[in-house]
Amino acid sequence: MKPTQWVKTPKGYVSIALVALLAVASIAAQDMKGIALAMVAVAAAVAVDVICCLIEKRKRIMPDGAAITGLIVSMVLSTSTPWYVVAATAILAILSKHILTYKKKPIFNPAAVGLLLSIPVFHTQQSWWGAFGDLPAWLLLLVLIGGYAVANRIHKFPQVFAFLGTYLILLFVLGMGVLPVDGGMLQSGALADALRPPFINATLFFALFMLTDPPTSPAKVKEQIAFGILAAAVGAVVYAFFGGLSYLFIGLLAGNLSHAFKAISTAQASKQVRPAVKANR
Repeated sequence: MKPTQWVKTPKGYVSIALVALLAVASIAAQDMKGIALAMVAVAAAVAVDVICCLIEKRKRIMPDGAAITGLIVSMVLSTSTPWYVVAATAILAILSKHILTYKKKPIFNPAAVGLLLSIPVFHTQQSWWGAFGDLPAWLLLLVLIGGYAVANRIHKFPQVFAFLGTYLILLFVLGMGVLPVDGGMLQSGALADALRPPFINATLFFALFMLTDPPTSPAKVKEQIAFGILAAAVGAVVYAFFGGLSYLFIGLLAGNLSHAFKAISTAQASKQVRPAVKANR
């Protein structure tokens, strides 16, 4: 594939958007550590992806998806994270892509798996610096512009809006004290906290660049809406009880798992229908 053709692909759009955000975040923060860690994460992810593809004897090896995973991992983890931890997180993400599969396709979003595992394994801190979590609020507009281009290219707006709408509504309901949390009620300030940096930055970056991953999310509009609602519901409940930022990953993985189960169920139902059709003939 020619470079001019690749740029127009969904992965091309995502890659360009992420690199642009990475550059702006680094320049605005006057800190080049993020770029260095991004290079480490991408190199580790691509290397492991290529090795896995060779072991699996795949005819076509195109590690651009692995590069995207590496970029996301590096942009979420704090820039104070040791380089080897960033590399290890990227490696975990790519291994999940090749191990946790159905019909040679990943079940879970690789970056979400790697980042979630990095919390208990490496005790990582996630600043979402690539989404401008520690920078002036107006820069969030750049995340929206890049995310809009990506979501529009892969036709994922129903999924994004379903997630964001459900997420905000549930946080409001929980903030009103509808459900008991930790023996008391979730403080009404929780919604306000969720709308402040770095939480809002993390949520928007997540919704636009991770939730929309085509290989691990549905394509049909109705399924996209259900996927977004489920991811938001699980994430909001986890946030209410435990806080932190891992709730985003847990919600996404729940949506991924539901999508995979539906694909498996549909495939099994199709196999059962075919013998019946042949018998009737």
